[in-house]
Amino acid sequence: MEVTTEKNEKVANMVFASIYPLYLNRLEKNGRTKEELNQVIQWFTGFDQDALQALIDKKATFRTFFQKANIHPNSYLIKGVVCGYRIEEIADEFELYKQCRQMEKLIDELAKGRKMEKILREEKK
Repeated sequence: MEVTTEKNEKVANMVFASIYPLYLNRLEKNGRTKEELNQVIQWFTGFDQDALQALIDKKATFRTFFQKANIHPNSYLIKGVVCGYRIEEIADEFELYKQCRQMEKLIDELAKGRKMEKILREEKK
């Protein structure tokens, strides 16, 4: 599937605080915890617990969320298909959309029971 400017803008303007409970609900149904969700988000974005909560409280959009994030240098290792989009094929001009899908891929792997060591990608030595 192709990402369009309209699709990118739609995601950019979504409020992170409205999506976060959906992530959490999905994970808890699969026996995972809020702490694990926050650990994955922290690894990917660099936000500590206080910064993450502040963004939720301020009802930050995904645009603001990712503008403030310090994306992990190993994020390029996040590959695969999520929501019908192959992450590594999303055009650079849609970086925000790509980052959103990368984070969703990590959350998806967590929900499917993947080990945290595998989710938090480290470069092979």
